[in-house]
Amino acid sequence: MLNIETKKEREKMTQYEKVEHVFAPVFNENSKILILGTFPSVKSRENQFFYGHPRNRFWKVLSLITGEVKPETIEDKKELLLKHGIALWDVIHSCEIIGSRDSSIKDVVPADLSLILKQTDMKQIYGNGGKAFQLYYKYSYPSTKREMIQLPSTSPANAAYSLEQLLGEWIQIKDYLE
Repeated sequence: MLNIETKKEREKMTQYEKVEHVFAPVFNENSKILILGTFPSVKSRENQFFYGHPRNRFWKVLSLITGEVKPETIEDKKELLLKHGIALWDVIHSCEIIGSRDSSIKDVVPADLSLILKQTDMKQIYGNGGKAFQLYYKYSYPSTKREMIQLPSTSPANAAYSLEQLLGEWIQIKDYLE
């Protein structure tokens, strides 16, 4: 028998919810690359920071590429990003979504990427996964006119890619890292 909390959580995972991005992008004037996801997962929204699901391989991949210890706290994650000239945000400011399913995203309001692009000398924009790539070109490219390189998603839902395969693709960001 499921308890009431678990029933509510499961129900929430099957219904659309109107949600807004509630935490700020990470960047500073030294940021050289921008990595864009689609929209924070349920776990990331709960944790109030990017890639909060414990099985998401984003922080593991970045730590291996930069040679840093895998960050655990939000402050350590920000420090890793800024130390290496990495800006991090999402394509979407608000949308309707079922749970964390990118495939369910509708009624998109894009994030204002000019906030980052005007304050940095951004060399390259990368998309963390196909949906981020698709949504960027649909909603953001018309105003930014900046090309994006698609990288394979670090999400646990992308089981087709091993950690080694992700590293093989993501290593290209190292060309711009501090």
